[in-house]
Amino acid sequence: MAEELEKKAKETLEARKDEPASEDTGKGSKSEASGLVDKANVAAERLEKANEKTEALVNRLEEVTAKRMLAGKTEAGQEAKEKTQEETDQEEAKRRVEEFQ
Repeated sequence: MAEELEKKAKETLEARKDEPASEDTGKGSKSEASGLVDKANVAAERLEKANEKTEALVNRLEEVTAKRMLAGKTEAGQEAKEKTQEETDQEEAKRRVEEFQ
């Protein structure tokens, strides 16, 4: 009788091995799932490192832009050109001629 019970228990265990577990989705084994989790973790770490690098570059760009603005440089990176006295005189003359017309 004990032998029959052992035999039934073994058959039941073998039959259950083929059935998916309640938490198992039926798509691959648990080792495959843990492999996917590991890959996801590696990808997340890469994204975090890339975000840190991007943040550092943005901070540097902000600093450079602020320094250019304080130095009187234009957006194109060229220094602002100061008008000479001759250019100022010519503009004044044009303005006065237009007033008389």
